[in-house]
Amino acid sequence: MKTDDKTLKRVYRMPFSAVYPHYVTKVERKGRTTTELHQVITWLTGFDDADIERHLAQETSFEEFFAGASLNVNASLITGVVCGVRVEDIEDPVMQKLRYLDKLVDELARGKAIEKILRS
Repeated sequence: MKTDDKTLKRVYRMPFSAVYPHYVTKVERKGRTTTELHQVITWLTGFDDADIERHLAQETSFEEFFAGASLNVNASLITGVVCGVRVEDIEDPVMQKLRYLDKLVDELARGKAIEKILRS
């Protein structure tokens, strides 16, 4: 799926810190923890808690956030629909990584077991 350039540029510039509180709210509302959220983010990006906190404090854009990430080798196993779009069909690499993260957060909030979320 192709995303228009205007949307891509807006998403690329969006700070990770602007979306992170929504991730926290979503998972906590469903009885999950920030620790589990960080576990999911760490699995996908390779960032530890200190890295995540640094990106939040520095208001790193999503483009910079994912440029510095070491994407998990099993990230391509993340499939399904986010916002009406199949994540495996997204052509733009940054947008696909962002949707991978969204999908993992959705799975966490839906109560899926961590082992299954982390594709282990």
